[in-house]
Amino acid sequence: MSFWKYTNPNKFMTISGTLLPGFSILTVLLISIGLIWGFFFTPDDFRMGSTVKIIYLHVPSALIAINTWFVMLIGSLIWLVRRHHVSVLISKSAAPIGLIMTIVALVTGAIWGQPMWGTFWAWDPRLTSFLILFFFYLGYIALWQSVVNHDKIADLASLLCLVGSVFAILSRYAVNFWNQGLHQGASLSLDKAENVSNVFWFPLIISIAGFLCLFVTLLLIKTRTEIRLKQLSKILTIKKLG
Repeated sequence: MSFWKYTNPNKFMTISGTLLPGFSILTVLLISIGLIWGFFFTPDDFRMGSTVKIIYLHVPSALIAINTWFVMLIGSLIWLVRRHHVSVLISKSAAPIGLIMTIVALVTGAIWGQPMWGTFWAWDPRLTSFLILFFFYLGYIALWQSVVNHDKIADLASLLCLVGSVFAILSRYAVNFWNQGLHQGASLSLDKAENVSNVFWFPLIISIAGFLCLFVTLLLIKTRTEIRLKQLSKILTIKKLG
């Protein structure tokens, strides 16, 4: 059984149509449980007070924002090597989701940072690289609005995605590279000593799982829409030539 058969548009539509209801239900359940538990049934932190509860929005959105770019990178590499249209449509569809998650992470980070640092923004290595990633998202999306040939846009967008991956990596690991930054260390880590307290950890994990399901749900919906638009464009082109 070849993996590449799943890049066939018709096969993708069939599988995604089957998965979509389940992911939609999981999204509603997990996000509802995670946010209600986190905001209403966890105590204030002894240092951060009630502001710590923004973690249930900030951390999941930041993780999705960064890792969405890696999903786009995989789709772009597959396009450049194998020329599978579904893979590049997945990348194209993921970009607006990543952009929105980046905005949510920047806004919630600013709200969280003000009482902690005394300012809404600091030119911290992680924050700076994350802001640059935001502009790469804007550039990637803007590139797709061009009226140039679809394959040429896909090539240019894929190359831009490769370059932007540097800042996605920096956004993820800047805390490890530069210890002098204001940004706190990872809230989740393989090192148990670095993790947040269990009282915050469990609802945070549920929130992250909910945001992940939300990403998959939106990605399936958007990709299915892009495939339909591409198929409609082909039909209209054939009619014009006919």
